[in-house]
Amino acid sequence: MKNTLQIFNFDKANLSDNVKLIAGMDEVGRGPLAGPVVSACVIMPYDEMIDGVFDSKQVTKIKREQLSKQILSKAISVSIALKDNTVIDQVNILQATKQCMAEAYNNLVVKPDLLLIDAVKLGLNKNEKSIIKGDEQSYAIACASIVAKVYRDKLMADYSSTYPNYDFEHNVGYGTKKHYQAIQKYGVTPIHRLSFLKNLNVAHKQAKG
Repeated sequence: MKNTLQIFNFDKANLSDNVKLIAGMDEVGRGPLAGPVVSACVIMPYDEMIDGVFDSKQVTKIKREQLSKQILSKAISVSIALKDNTVIDQVNILQATKQCMAEAYNNLVVKPDLLLIDAVKLGLNKNEKSIIKGDEQSYAIACASIVAKVYRDKLMADYSSTYPNYDFEHNVGYGTKKHYQAIQKYGVTPIHRLSFLKNLNVAHKQAKG
């Protein structure tokens, strides 16, 4: 498995007279049954590395939160966007993800010379690279992955206070056994993705917050 220095150097190898600012983009929340999909686009400086940055899924919750604060404090520009469950149900998760990413990119205060994206091709920047497992290959994408993950996890924890029966603070909307049982017992909440529950025999009654 690669380390922070290797993915940092991967990005630095792209720097040139024509490429001085690199943005990394990633999303979280494509798979859950509830909550939004969230994208982050981050432009980082390359004169100093934040040690420990890597794919957010492979970093502990506490470490992610620490890293996210460091990334946000050192970033040249950061933008976070989300598309909620109603948009996901209307256009499907892939299109909602693309819309979310486009919004995050377009809302950057500073525009990059190069955009690195995890897996998806968007055509947002004339100099754009789609990288498979980008959060394990690129420092900027890994930074975006961490920022998006921490932002979405906090959002889902906040939702858990409104909908306490669904264990959102732990499952962050994913289909765990406890989550499925809650849907069967209490119905769906206003943040559930109904298009993800089509094959689930549940009463689509609205749970009370």
